[in-house]
Amino acid sequence: MTQRRFDDEDEDDFPEWVDRIKQNVAGEVRRRRKEMRWSAQRLADRCEELGHPIPRNVIANLESGRRANLPLIDVMILAAALYTSPICLIFPVGYVEETQELPFHELIPTWEAMRKFTAEEPSHDALDSGLIPDFNRHASLVRTVEAALNEVERAEFAVKTATTPTQREEAERRKDDYAKRADQAKWSLLGLREDIREEGATPPELPPALTGIDLPDTDDDEDDI
Repeated sequence: MTQRRFDDEDEDDFPEWVDRIKQNVAGEVRRRRKEMRWSAQRLADRCEELGHPIPRNVIANLESGRRANLPLIDVMILAAALYTSPICLIFPVGYVEETQELPFHELIPTWEAMRKFTAEEPSHDALDSGLIPDFNRHASLVRTVEAALNEVERAEFAVKTATTPTQREEAERRKDDYAKRADQAKWSLLGLREDIREEGATPPELPPALTGIDLPDTDDDEDDI
């Protein structure tokens, strides 16, 4: 389902951006359905099971290109029914070589368009990625803390089971090193969570092992004089 470049076809043959996105979704729905050896009726039944019915004829019209519109809620339920993500239907990385980010834009690699859509890669038209970069960094810091703490536990075990002073000293060194890394990541995480709150947003929920790193809530409000 590789799409051609602009200079490979006449201007009159340019598919509209909306049609191109629908083609992406339609082709990937059909590909995944066939891969799962499902009929259109089986997919329709699964959509109904998930709480948002999409009749078999609607799915058939989508796959054949006869469907005039494609609501976002249908993309979401089709993705769930096909055990994938909506982003994988809209930007079928690896199955559609190029697509458009927006109307009148040149074709770009589908991987690049997907990353711009999810704010993983800056778009020249998007000046604000919201809190997505902060939430990505938050997830990275959480993984760093958890990994460092796991290494601390391993080092503690190594200290207890060491049979020579050299082994014990090396294990103690590793324990201290990873403990420092965990503390540094915790402080960075704490600062990031405060920054998110200052934006008027709610930071992600922490895993049980890290719930104690947040500062206690304080009431700094003073009565107006």
